[in-house]
Amino acid sequence: MSLPLIFVSGLITGFPLFQIKHSKTTFTLKAVNSELYGVHIGYKVTSGWSFKGGSRAIVVANPRRFNLHRKSIWLHASWFTGPQSAGDAFTLGTAAVLPFYTLMVAAPRAELTKKCMRSSIPYVVLGVLYSYLLYLSWTPDTIRLMFASKYWLPELPGIAKMFSNEMTLASAWIHLLAVDLFAARQVYEDGLENEIETRHSVSLCLLFCPIGILIHAITKAFINISRESKTDIH
Repeated sequence: MSLPLIFVSGLITGFPLFQIKHSKTTFTLKAVNSELYGVHIGYKVTSGWSFKGGSRAIVVANPRRFNLHRKSIWLHASWFTGPQSAGDAFTLGTAAVLPFYTLMVAAPRAELTKKCMRSSIPYVVLGVLYSYLLYLSWTPDTIRLMFASKYWLPELPGIAKMFSNEMTLASAWIHLLAVDLFAARQVYEDGLENEIETRHSVSLCLLFCPIGILIHAITKAFINISRESKTDIH
C-alpha cells in the first residue's frame, strides 16, 4: 500500500498515523570493495527508513571474500620461504658478481673498473642475501651436523647431510661467491700495484678461487725473477 493510500485510510478509519511507524523499507544502495593493508574486504551498504528512526545506513561485511583474500596473502608469503627462493637466490647472486669480473678482465686499467672494485656494495648485497638464506635454512640440528665429532670438528657425512637441503646449498653458494669476489679483487689490486697481468688469475677466481690465487702467485714470482734478471744484466 502506498503512502497516500495509507494516509487516506487513517483519516477514514480514525486510526492514528503513528500506527504505521514500524513500517520500514530497506533497499541495497551499492556493494563496496575496500582494501586494508593489501586485503580486499567486501561489504554492502544498505539504507533503512522509518517514521520513528528516520534514515540509517547498514554495513554488512562479506566474510567469505575476506577469508579468500586472507588465504591468498598466506600463499604470497609462502613465496619468500618456498623452494623457489633457493633457485632465485642462486641466480641473483651469480648475476650480481658477473659484471665485476667482466670489468676486471675486459678493462682492468679503466677508471670505471677501479672505482667499482673499490666499492663495498656487492659485498653488502651478498652479505644480506647470505644472511637471509642462512636464516631460512637454519634448523636445530645445524650445529650438530657441522660439528659432529667428539672433538667438535666438522665431519664429511654431517656436512653432506646438511647440504642436502637446497636452501642450505644456496646459502653456501652465496658464501663462495662473496669470498671468491673478494679474493679476485685482492688479486686485481695486487696486479695493478705491481704491474702484473691478472686477467687469467681473476678469471680462475670466479669458479676455481684457490687455483686463481695460486696462478697469480706463480705469475708474480716469474715476473719478479724476470725483472731481477734484467736489472742484473744492465
